[in-house]
Amino acid sequence: MARIARLSVIAALIVAMFSSFVSAQQPEAKQKQAKSAPDLTNVAYGPHERNVFDLWKAKCDTPTPLVVYIHGGGFQANSKESVSAQLLKACLDSGISVATTNYRLSPEYQFPTHYMDSARAIQFLRLKAKDYNLDPKRVAATGASAGGATSLWIAFHDDMADLNSPDPVLRESTRLTCVAVVDAQSTYDPRVIKQIIGGSGELFKPLLAFYGLEPGEVDSDRAHQLYEAASPINYATADDPPVWMHYREAKRRVPDNAGSGQGSHHPNFGYSLKDKLDKLGVGCVVRHASEYPGPRTPIRAAERGTSGEMVDFFKRQFGMQ
Repeated sequence: MARIARLSVIAALIVAMFSSFVSAQQPEAKQKQAKSAPDLTNVAYGPHERNVFDLWKAKCDTPTPLVVYIHGGGFQANSKESVSAQLLKACLDSGISVATTNYRLSPEYQFPTHYMDSARAIQFLRLKAKDYNLDPKRVAATGASAGGATSLWIAFHDDMADLNSPDPVLRESTRLTCVAVVDAQSTYDPRVIKQIIGGSGELFKPLLAFYGLEPGEVDSDRAHQLYEAASPINYATADDPPVWMHYREAKRRVPDNAGSGQGSHHPNFGYSLKDKLDKLGVGCVVRHASEYPGPRTPIRAAERGTSGEMVDFFKRQFGMQ
């Protein structure tokens, strides 16, 4: 009995020691996943309360390249805080500064407000490049879903700089060095979406508010003009910057009886855009989650995976490799 008692005590001590070790390691593990605090927080780039950005400055004596993160959320939700800690760390470790920006949301605001707010944030950062130790000639955009589509729309759009504007921000360029996006839609035209991914051809529900349309207007001439104006692919030309895209949704055609919104992150959004960019001679890479082992997350730097590939893409386009 005494031996059993001694074994019990020893076992208890081992359990206690192991528990202490695990507890000691947990804060470090959590810290690895936590985002570092930005150097600048909620800097206003415009008059609205959501016209703000955060900035992490890479440590460097010379001006650094900049990646601007534009959040997703169907143009009606989410915020700049959704940036991946892994992507943020991978950029900063590579000498690339990162800004994350908010924009006005639907249903209160409609197209093109979301796009124009994001473009203005880029222009503001260029205006303040010297103050923030940024290189205004090396600026990229990234984002997921709606944030990715916004990045593509700005990248393909003609330069929106107005050199005669009384607002110094609007005199700055909106052109980008490159774009790397996740689950981005290349078109918001339901007629085109039905052709490339299948489905019923219904307008994705969040887009009603994005466009400011009533259900009875979705097939009107006004609606068609809005669809065409809001779709990034329609602006692509041979002088546009290179693109890297990643998708997590299954590679299968959406059935005709699928509900509205199914297929909203379909890889065919990327492959159809690649077809056009290839013909224009614009560099374009489309990757799918099936090409990566392990968890299908788009921006995990720990296993390199897509985040590592995304940051390598930035570095090549910025002339860092």
